[in-house]
Amino acid sequence: MTHTYQITGMTCSGCEAKVKHYLQLVPGITVDELSKDSSSAKVSMESHVSISTLQDALGGKESKYQISATSHNETIEETKSWFATYKPILLIFGYILAITLLAQLNNGEFDAMLAMRHFMAGFFLVFSFFKMLNIKGFAESYVMYDVVAQKFPAWAYLYAFIELALGIAFLIDFNPIVTNAVTLIVMSLSIIGVLRSVLNKRKIQCACLGAVFNLPMSTVTIIEDGLMIAMSAAMLLMLI
Repeated sequence: MTHTYQITGMTCSGCEAKVKHYLQLVPGITVDELSKDSSSAKVSMESHVSISTLQDALGGKESKYQISATSHNETIEETKSWFATYKPILLIFGYILAITLLAQLNNGEFDAMLAMRHFMAGFFLVFSFFKMLNIKGFAESYVMYDVVAQKFPAWAYLYAFIELALGIAFLIDFNPIVTNAVTLIVMSLSIIGVLRSVLNKRKIQCACLGAVFNLPMSTVTIIEDGLMIAMSAAMLLMLI
């Protein structure tokens, strides 16, 4: 995609060269045209880059060079970019939720326990599948942020098989108390590293879908893990 921006503060050819250099340091950015006379720049990018990121590349809010959008709506572009980035995981959640609801059609009434069990079975089976496609790539990504895997790297490989086992356990309704307790513990440990990475604003790949999709670590990952923790906790309370 290509966008045109207004850039103020350029007063000479040296400024032009400096601004172009700074912008092209941002990954995926190519400056096609830049002019101090029109105070504008035409920029191509592999995926949408926010104005704040571009401004940071120019030296931040206090810089003499200030950038703003002229030919596009930044809010709309950021929304499109968010959906494009997380499309795989949104589709997966949508499919699992749809199948869970369809399975409830056979019941005379909505069974919350059964629905959560079916959803969690689908979640763990699908997510473990993507991890298994490239388990080495998953392990290399997972060890970058998971608190357990950082101390015991073998845990990164074992984790994919634990998810598979949990998926099967939920599917066949194996010892619900043990299954939900293990899920609660495993997902609680997992979310610690996720929270730490998001709060520290580390720009690393989320390993939730293995190495198949390049998803950034974000609040989406927190919601994903938090949902599993909430469901397993709720099911435990229903069972006890």
